[in-house]
Amino acid sequence: MSHSAQAKAQYSLNKLHKKLRRGVGQAIADFNMIEAGDKVMVCLSGGKDSYTLLDILLNLQISAPIDFSIIAVNLDQKQPGFPAEVLPNYLSALGVDFNIVTEDTYSIVKDKIPEGKTTCSLCSRLRRGILYRTAKELGATKIALGHHRDDMLETLFLNMFYGGKMKSMPPKLLSDNGEHMVIRPLAYCREKDIARYAEQKAFPIIPCNLCGSQDGLQRQVIKEMMQDWDKRFPGRIETMFQALQNVVPSHLADTSLFNFAGLTHADKHFAADTAFDSVTIALPQSTDESDEQAPDAPEAKVQIVELH
Repeated sequence: MSHSAQAKAQYSLNKLHKKLRRGVGQAIADFNMIEAGDKVMVCLSGGKDSYTLLDILLNLQISAPIDFSIIAVNLDQKQPGFPAEVLPNYLSALGVDFNIVTEDTYSIVKDKIPEGKTTCSLCSRLRRGILYRTAKELGATKIALGHHRDDMLETLFLNMFYGGKMKSMPPKLLSDNGEHMVIRPLAYCREKDIARYAEQKAFPIIPCNLCGSQDGLQRQVIKEMMQDWDKRFPGRIETMFQALQNVVPSHLADTSLFNFAGLTHADKHFAADTAFDSVTIALPQSTDESDEQAPDAPEAKVQIVELH
């Protein structure tokens, strides 16, 4: 690679790193994800998302105004062909504290789930229980997962289409037993930015041969739908994520969230009719090409959309 090409590649990487770091830092601040003295257990699967999460958190740890520690944890589920040496070698080279937990959940899943059926649900429950137990053993105060903005939107549609619920992945979650705080620092980050970052950083990706290779997964169908929208309707994904942050219970139909039965003429402050008014919003239009623009160029174009 020529010197010019190397310089361009480094500039691209630096810009992408800055963008992801800014998104993670904003999410941490908005949801108070990490506090002074926290021990953050970063769940490292060997995929692009968790590698990126660990990388950005380690970088933020250096300049953060508070002190917190990080320990990386990988669950070796004994999948056939799993390269058990990859993550220990990578983490040792980084000088990061880590713990490899070995549990044969692969055999359990294969035994309980009929051939041809998706394994994600059982695998996820088993993995969650083991990670919660590990966090307690390590004294971790926060459990950091690598879910990003696209995961959150995909989960929203999965719950709507297949579960009959308007529910997504929250950026911050208290476990059912109240013992563990789960955080998702990549909540504001785009999957395509993470994918590019992981490629440019050359993380030693480990594919999931248990669930990632299955065909016809509902989540994969949703992902393909969103990718199609992103290509044909620039800005739509950004608008949908804004919607997750702008919920209006009085304009839905959940009687547990809003007292429709008790609504009277005296409740004028709800301004119900404004839900149908024309609204103008500014959408950032950031494409892969615009991410590579010159240093002095504006970071994103703005599209004005009229909603009726």
